[in-house]
Amino acid sequence: MAWKSAQYKDVRNDMLPGDIIAFSGKGQFSEIVKWATRSNVSHMGIILQSRLLIEDTPQDGMFNQIIESTSLNGFSGVSISRLSDRIDTYQGEIWWLPLGKTREDLNFKTFYDFLLHQNRKEYDLPQAINSALDTLDNIPLIGRATHNVEDFSKFFCSELAAAGLEAGGAINRLNASEVTPIDLCRFNIYQKDYFQLKGGKKLIGGFNTLNPEGWGE
Repeated sequence: MAWKSAQYKDVRNDMLPGDIIAFSGKGQFSEIVKWATRSNVSHMGIILQSRLLIEDTPQDGMFNQIIESTSLNGFSGVSISRLSDRIDTYQGEIWWLPLGKTREDLNFKTFYDFLLHQNRKEYDLPQAINSALDTLDNIPLIGRATHNVEDFSKFFCSELAAAGLEAGGAINRLNASEVTPIDLCRFNIYQKDYFQLKGGKKLIGGFNTLNPEGWGE
């Protein structure tokens, strides 16, 4: 089984930039996302790491940060925070999805440069809604209205994470503005196992099974 349970304190040192953190919220919008995408996943972020000076000594340590587009601390959009804080305060389920062989293709400089330049951009609610309506994309006339043209002036959560992986070269080509949270969980870019860090046991259906190349174009 791909699903495993883990405590954050036991796996925090195994996490690396580019890994995905998936969430299942309990709020009204989260429930709508899960209903529209027929999944357990409503939100996601992507891991960054920063150096932390330990006790005023020259020794450097690493701590995990998460960059995500969400409503947090009075701001709705892209923000960066400590992953441990998000796990402690989040009301719902949380999973860690470690990148697999695709990490070998990830250019960390371009990955970081892209994501850090998106910080504090506003949340893109219209694109988030349209991306969740993937089942309508192939219907004439209606599909044209719900299909997103890639646009990075604002971001919703899975768009930001997918765009970061594409910018870094872990995914060659896709329309990030059409990627839903469950789409990104299903892309075949991960290790065989994923880890639930919080909440009652829930599986991510279709994990690691879809080819992301050209997705949503």
